[in-house]
Amino acid sequence: MGLTFVRIEVRKSREFERAEFVEFLVDSGAVDSLVPGALLEKRGCKSYWQQEFVVSDGTKVARRVGDAYFEYQGVGGPAPVIFGERGDEPLLGVTTLESLGLVFNPFNRTLSPMRMLLAAAAGRPNRRRGIEHSGASQA
Repeated sequence: MGLTFVRIEVRKSREFERAEFVEFLVDSGAVDSLVPGALLEKRGCKSYWQQEFVVSDGTKVARRVGDAYFEYQGVGGPAPVIFGERGDEPLLGVTTLESLGLVFNPFNRTLSPMRMLLAAAAGRPNRRRGIEHSGASQA
């Protein structure tokens, strides 16, 4: 078992040209990604609220939270981001992975495209055409 690191581009938004590459530790147990706050601010990102987190030793810490645009191998998307402070290491969490349409494969320790599903497309009644799938007859 080992650690997996990836280089991902971070910027304020899709249209924002100034970007910075960040070396992230992939953490499939983390919900949100963490980026150094100074880097986010330099790129024009703003925090919107403060959130309390529990670190691995059980200590509670407060960090600012906002959003950023992440891009990996030409695919990008916005995601919530934690503004890291001194001593915090960049982490890539699952909301960012999902925003990029990626999933972490723990067996070969790589990022792979996520299988995208549209659950609403199948098994729902098509009311526009008057089709009912309930099985009950209407009198």
